[in-house]
Amino acid sequence: MEASISGSSSPTHPKWRKVVYGGMQPGFGDNHTDESFLEEMIMNANVVKRDLLKVVLDAVSISQYLCIVALVVLVWTYTLTNTLTEKYLLLLNVSLLGSGFFILLLTADMIPFNLLLNYLLKNTFFITALYMLSPIYHTLTRSISSNSIWALTASLLILHLFLHNYSGSTVKAPGALDNPTLTSNISLNASIVASLLISSRLPSRLHVFAIVLFSLQVFLFAPLVTYCVKKRSFKLHICFSLQLLVLTLVFTYQLHKLLFIVLLGIFVFVNLVCPYWLIRIQEYKFEINGPWDEAKLYLWMDECDS
Repeated sequence: MEASISGSSSPTHPKWRKVVYGGMQPGFGDNHTDESFLEEMIMNANVVKRDLLKVVLDAVSISQYLCIVALVVLVWTYTLTNTLTEKYLLLLNVSLLGSGFFILLLTADMIPFNLLLNYLLKNTFFITALYMLSPIYHTLTRSISSNSIWALTASLLILHLFLHNYSGSTVKAPGALDNPTLTSNISLNASIVASLLISSRLPSRLHVFAIVLFSLQVFLFAPLVTYCVKKRSFKLHICFSLQLLVLTLVFTYQLHKLLFIVLLGIFVFVNLVCPYWLIRIQEYKFEINGPWDEAKLYLWMDECDS
Protein backbone atom coordinates (compact mmCIF):
# COMPACT_ATOMS: atom_id res chain seq x y z
CA MET A 1 0.00 0.00 0.00
CA GLU A 2 2.80 2.41 0.93
CA ALA A 3 4.79 1.40 -2.18
CA SER A 4 1.84 2.22 -4.41
CA ILE A 5 1.35 5.59 -2.70
CA SER A 6 5.03 6.44 -3.04
CA GLY A 7 5.00 5.37 -6.72
CA SER A 8 2.00 7.55 -7.52
CA SER A 9 3.40 10.55 -5.65
CA SER A 10 6.81 10.43 -7.44
CA PRO A 11 7.21 13.39 -9.86
CA THR A 12 6.87 12.56 -13.55
CA HIS A 13 9.73 13.58 -15.88
CA PRO A 14 8.48 16.43 -18.15
CA LYS A 15 8.51 15.76 -21.88
CA TRP A 16 10.65 17.98 -24.10
CA ARG A 17 8.67 20.13 -26.52
CA LYS A 18 9.94 21.84 -29.65
CA VAL A 19 9.02 25.48 -29.20
CA VAL A 20 10.57 28.64 -30.62
CA TYR A 21 9.86 31.02 -27.75
CA GLY A 22 9.33 29.66 -24.28
CA GLY A 23 12.58 29.92 -22.41
CA MET A 24 14.39 27.07 -20.67
CA GLN A 25 12.43 23.86 -20.19
CA PRO A 26 12.93 22.18 -16.79
CA GLY A 27 15.29 19.24 -16.96
CA PHE A 28 16.68 20.05 -20.43
CA GLY A 29 19.54 22.17 -21.62
CA ASP A 30 19.12 25.10 -23.95
CA ASN A 31 20.71 23.15 -26.84
CA HIS A 32 18.82 19.90 -26.24
CA THR A 33 17.49 17.97 -29.23
CA ASP A 34 15.53 14.73 -29.26
CA GLU A 35 16.03 11.63 -31.37
CA SER A 36 13.99 13.01 -34.28
CA PHE A 37 16.35 15.94 -34.85
CA LEU A 38 18.27 14.42 -37.76
CA GLU A 39 15.22 12.73 -39.27
CA GLU A 40 14.21 16.03 -40.94
CA MET A 41 17.62 16.57 -42.53
CA ILE A 42 17.48 17.01 -46.32
CA MET A 43 20.58 16.91 -48.51
CA ASN A 44 20.94 18.99 -51.70
CA ALA A 45 17.29 20.05 -51.74
CA ASN A 46 17.92 23.31 -53.61
CA VAL A 47 20.76 22.18 -55.86
CA VAL A 48 19.81 22.57 -59.52
CA LYS A 49 21.30 20.00 -61.88
CA ARG A 50 22.32 21.81 -65.06
CA ASP A 51 22.64 20.50 -68.57
CA LEU A 52 25.84 21.38 -70.44
CA LEU A 53 24.08 22.24 -73.71
CA LYS A 54 21.61 24.54 -71.95
CA VAL A 55 24.41 26.36 -70.12
CA VAL A 56 26.32 26.79 -73.40
CA LEU A 57 23.24 28.25 -75.09
CA ASP A 58 22.62 30.57 -72.15
CA ALA A 59 26.20 31.80 -72.40
CA VAL A 60 25.50 32.97 -75.95
CA SER A 61 23.86 36.11 -74.53
CA ILE A 62 27.16 37.08 -72.92
CA SER A 63 29.13 36.53 -76.12
CA GLN A 64 26.50 38.45 -78.05
CA TYR A 65 26.93 41.56 -75.93
CA LEU A 66 30.71 41.18 -75.99
CA CYS A 67 30.43 41.31 -79.78
CA ILE A 68 28.32 44.47 -79.57
CA VAL A 69 30.86 46.22 -77.34
CA ALA A 70 33.71 45.00 -79.56
CA LEU A 71 31.99 46.46 -82.63
CA VAL A 72 31.56 49.79 -80.84
CA VAL A 73 35.27 49.83 -80.00
CA LEU A 74 36.08 49.02 -83.64
CA VAL A 75 33.96 51.95 -84.83
CA TRP A 76 35.74 54.18 -82.30
CA THR A 77 39.11 53.00 -83.60
CA TYR A 78 38.24 53.50 -87.26
CA THR A 79 36.87 56.97 -86.46
CA LEU A 80 39.97 58.02 -84.53
CA THR A 81 42.17 56.90 -87.43
CA ASN A 82 39.99 58.85 -89.92
CA THR A 83 38.93 55.65 -91.68
CA LEU A 84 35.27 56.46 -91.04
CA THR A 85 34.14 59.97 -91.92
CA GLU A 86 31.30 61.82 -90.25
CA LYS A 87 29.05 61.23 -93.28
CA TYR A 88 29.41 57.45 -92.98
CA LEU A 89 28.83 57.69 -89.24
CA LEU A 90 25.61 59.65 -89.74
CA LEU A 91 24.47 57.14 -92.34
CA LEU A 92 25.28 54.33 -89.90
CA ASN A 93 23.26 56.07 -87.17
CA VAL A 94 20.21 56.45 -89.42
CA SER A 95 20.38 52.81 -90.51
CA LEU A 96 20.78 51.57 -86.93
CA LEU A 97 17.89 53.67 -85.67
CA GLY A 98 15.59 52.57 -88.48
CA SER A 99 16.49 48.88 -88.23
CA GLY A 100 16.14 48.99 -84.44
CA PHE A 101 12.58 50.35 -84.59
CA PHE A 102 11.74 47.87 -87.34
CA ILE A 103 12.94 44.92 -85.23
CA LEU A 104 11.00 46.22 -82.23
CA LEU A 105 7.83 46.40 -84.30
CA LEU A 106 8.34 42.81 -85.46
CA THR A 107 9.33 41.25 -82.15
CA ALA A 108 7.59 43.22 -79.40
CA ASP A 109 4.05 42.24 -78.44
CA MET A 110 1.74 44.81 -80.04
CA ILE A 111 3.40 48.15 -79.26
CA PRO A 112 0.65 50.79 -79.04
CA PHE A 113 0.82 53.65 -81.49
CA ASN A 114 0.94 56.20 -78.67
CA LEU A 115 3.96 54.46 -77.15
CA LEU A 116 5.73 54.35 -80.51
CA LEU A 117 5.00 58.03 -81.08
CA ASN A 118 6.33 58.78 -77.61
CA TYR A 119 9.56 56.95 -78.45
CA LEU A 120 9.97 58.95 -81.65
CA LEU A 121 9.38 62.28 -79.92
CA LYS A 122 11.83 61.47 -77.14
CA ASN A 123 14.47 60.42 -79.67
CA THR A 124 13.94 63.66 -81.60
CA PHE A 125 14.42 65.79 -78.48
CA PHE A 126 17.38 63.69 -77.45
CA ILE A 127 19.15 64.00 -80.82
CA THR A 128 18.52 67.76 -80.90
CA ALA A 129 19.94 68.24 -77.40
CA LEU A 130 22.93 66.06 -78.25
CA TYR A 131 23.69 68.17 -81.34
CA MET A 132 23.52 71.36 -79.29
CA LEU A 133 25.87 69.95 -76.64
CA SER A 134 28.43 68.52 -79.06
CA PRO A 135 30.68 71.64 -78.92
CA ILE A 136 30.95 71.19 -75.16
CA TYR A 137 31.81 67.52 -75.49
CA HIS A 138 34.41 68.38 -78.11
CA THR A 139 36.45 70.46 -75.61
CA LEU A 140 35.49 68.56 -72.47
CA THR A 141 38.86 66.88 -71.80
CA ARG A 142 41.24 69.21 -73.61
CA SER A 143 43.45 69.60 -70.52
CA ILE A 144 43.77 65.83 -69.95
CA SER A 145 46.46 63.78 -71.67
CA SER A 146 45.49 61.19 -74.27
CA ASN A 147 47.09 58.32 -72.31
CA SER A 148 44.86 59.09 -69.34
CA ILE A 149 41.83 59.15 -71.64
CA TRP A 150 42.65 55.72 -73.13
CA ALA A 151 43.26 54.17 -69.69
CA LEU A 152 40.08 55.66 -68.20
CA THR A 153 38.02 54.58 -71.21
CA ALA A 154 39.29 51.00 -70.97
CA SER A 155 38.54 50.92 -67.23
CA LEU A 156 35.01 52.22 -67.78
CA LEU A 157 34.33 49.63 -70.48
CA ILE A 158 35.52 46.84 -68.19
CA LEU A 159 33.24 48.20 -65.45
CA HIS A 160 30.41 48.36 -67.98
CA LEU A 161 30.87 44.71 -68.97
CA PHE A 162 31.22 43.60 -65.36
CA LEU A 163 27.98 45.25 -64.17
CA HIS A 164 25.86 44.79 -67.29
CA ASN A 165 22.61 42.85 -66.98
CA TYR A 166 23.06 40.08 -69.55
CA SER A 167 19.65 38.53 -68.91
CA GLY A 168 17.55 41.67 -69.34
CA SER A 169 17.46 45.07 -70.97
CA THR A 170 19.16 48.38 -70.20
CA VAL A 171 15.88 50.23 -70.61
CA LYS A 172 12.44 48.95 -69.69
CA ALA A 173 11.07 46.78 -72.47
CA PRO A 174 7.45 47.17 -73.66
CA GLY A 175 5.24 45.08 -71.40
CA ALA A 176 8.00 44.33 -68.89
CA LEU A 177 7.16 44.51 -65.19
CA ASP A 178 10.63 44.96 -63.70
CA ASN A 179 12.65 48.15 -64.02
CA PRO A 180 16.42 48.11 -64.69
CA THR A 181 18.52 47.40 -61.62
CA LEU A 182 20.99 49.74 -59.94
CA THR A 183 24.02 47.88 -61.29
CA SER A 184 22.56 48.06 -64.80
CA ASN A 185 22.21 51.83 -64.50
CA ILE A 186 25.79 52.15 -63.24
CA SER A 187 26.95 50.05 -66.19
CA LEU A 188 25.07 52.28 -68.62
CA ASN A 189 26.53 55.45 -67.09
CA ALA A 190 30.04 54.00 -67.38
CA SER A 191 29.54 53.34 -71.11
CA ILE A 192 28.18 56.86 -71.67
CA VAL A 193 31.18 58.45 -69.93
CA ALA A 194 33.53 56.28 -71.99
CA SER A 195 31.80 57.46 -75.17
CA LEU A 196 32.17 61.10 -74.16
CA LEU A 197 35.86 60.60 -73.40
CA ILE A 198 36.47 59.09 -76.84
CA SER A 199 34.46 61.81 -78.58
CA SER A 200 36.59 64.54 -77.02
CA ARG A 201 39.56 63.31 -79.09
CA LEU A 202 37.81 63.65 -82.45
CA PRO A 203 38.71 66.43 -84.93
CA SER A 204 35.33 68.11 -85.49
CA ARG A 205 32.04 68.76 -83.70
CA LEU A 206 30.11 66.78 -86.28
CA HIS A 207 32.38 63.81 -85.56
CA VAL A 208 31.57 64.21 -81.86
CA PHE A 209 27.83 64.33 -82.50
CA ALA A 210 27.92 61.29 -84.80
CA ILE A 211 30.08 59.08 -82.56
CA VAL A 212 28.20 59.93 -79.33
CA LEU A 213 24.87 59.32 -81.04
CA PHE A 214 26.14 55.99 -82.35
CA SER A 215 27.45 54.92 -78.93
CA LEU A 216 24.27 55.89 -77.11
CA GLN A 217 22.10 54.10 -79.66
CA VAL A 218 24.08 50.91 -79.19
CA PHE A 219 24.45 51.01 -75.41
CA LEU A 220 20.84 52.10 -74.82
CA PHE A 221 18.80 50.29 -77.47
CA ALA A 222 20.89 47.28 -78.53
CA PRO A 223 20.13 45.40 -75.26
CA LEU A 224 16.44 46.23 -75.73
CA VAL A 225 16.43 44.92 -79.30
CA THR A 226 18.32 41.72 -78.42
CA TYR A 227 16.02 41.16 -75.43
CA CYS A 228 12.93 41.43 -77.64
CA VAL A 229 14.47 39.10 -80.23
CA LYS A 230 15.31 36.51 -77.58
CA LYS A 231 11.83 36.78 -76.06
CA ARG A 232 10.24 36.35 -79.48
CA SER A 233 12.25 33.34 -80.68
CA PHE A 234 15.24 31.64 -79.08
CA LYS A 235 16.34 30.16 -82.42
CA LEU A 236 16.33 33.62 -83.96
CA HIS A 237 18.39 34.82 -81.00
CA ILE A 238 20.99 32.09 -81.62
CA CYS A 239 21.18 32.82 -85.36
CA PHE A 240 21.52 36.56 -84.77
CA SER A 241 24.25 35.95 -82.19
CA LEU A 242 26.24 33.69 -84.53
CA GLN A 243 26.06 36.25 -87.34
CA LEU A 244 27.19 38.97 -84.95
CA LEU A 245 30.06 36.77 -83.76
CA VAL A 246 31.30 36.12 -87.30
CA LEU A 247 31.01 39.81 -88.21
CA THR A 248 32.97 40.86 -85.13
CA LEU A 249 35.75 38.36 -85.75
CA VAL A 250 36.06 39.37 -89.41
CA PHE A 251 36.42 43.09 -88.62
CA THR A 252 38.80 42.36 -85.75
CA TYR A 253 40.99 40.21 -88.00
CA GLN A 254 41.18 43.04 -90.53
CA LEU A 255 42.24 45.46 -87.80
CA HIS A 256 44.85 43.36 -85.96
CA LYS A 257 45.57 39.63 -85.93
CA LEU A 258 46.65 39.57 -82.27
CA LEU A 259 43.38 41.18 -81.20
CA PHE A 260 41.57 38.57 -83.28
CA ILE A 261 43.31 35.74 -81.39
CA VAL A 262 42.59 37.35 -78.01
CA LEU A 263 38.93 37.93 -78.85
CA LEU A 264 38.53 34.42 -80.19
CA GLY A 265 40.07 33.04 -76.99
CA ILE A 266 37.62 35.09 -74.91
CA PHE A 267 34.65 33.71 -76.86
CA VAL A 268 35.90 30.13 -76.46
CA PHE A 269 36.44 30.69 -72.74
CA VAL A 270 32.98 32.21 -72.21
CA ASN A 271 31.00 29.76 -74.35
CA LEU A 272 32.84 26.47 -73.78
CA VAL A 273 35.25 26.57 -70.85
CA CYS A 274 33.03 28.40 -68.35
CA PRO A 275 29.92 26.21 -68.92
CA TYR A 276 32.01 23.04 -68.63
CA TRP A 277 33.65 24.44 -65.50
CA LEU A 278 30.24 25.23 -63.99
CA ILE A 279 28.96 21.70 -64.64
CA ARG A 280 32.07 20.15 -63.08
CA ILE A 281 31.97 22.19 -59.87
CA GLN A 282 28.30 21.26 -59.38
CA GLU A 283 29.49 17.77 -58.45
CA TYR A 284 31.25 19.15 -55.38
CA LYS A 285 28.32 21.20 -54.15
CA PHE A 286 26.93 19.86 -50.86
CA GLU A 287 24.00 21.45 -49.07
CA ILE A 288 22.08 20.28 -46.02
CA ASN A 289 18.78 21.63 -44.73
CA GLY A 290 16.99 20.81 -41.54
CA PRO A 291 15.26 22.16 -38.44
CA TRP A 292 18.35 24.22 -37.54
CA ASP A 293 17.82 26.57 -40.49
CA GLU A 294 16.59 30.08 -39.88
CA ALA A 295 12.92 30.74 -40.47
CA LYS A 296 12.07 32.39 -43.79
CA LEU A 297 9.65 35.29 -43.66
CA TYR A 298 7.12 35.57 -46.48
CA LEU A 299 5.59 39.00 -47.04
CA TRP A 300 3.05 37.78 -49.60
CA MET A 301 0.95 34.67 -49.63
CA ASP A 302 1.93 33.77 -53.23
CA GLU A 303 5.58 33.58 -52.11
CA CYS A 304 4.61 31.03 -49.49
CA ASP A 305 2.72 28.98 -52.06
CA SER A 306 5.71 28.96 -54.42
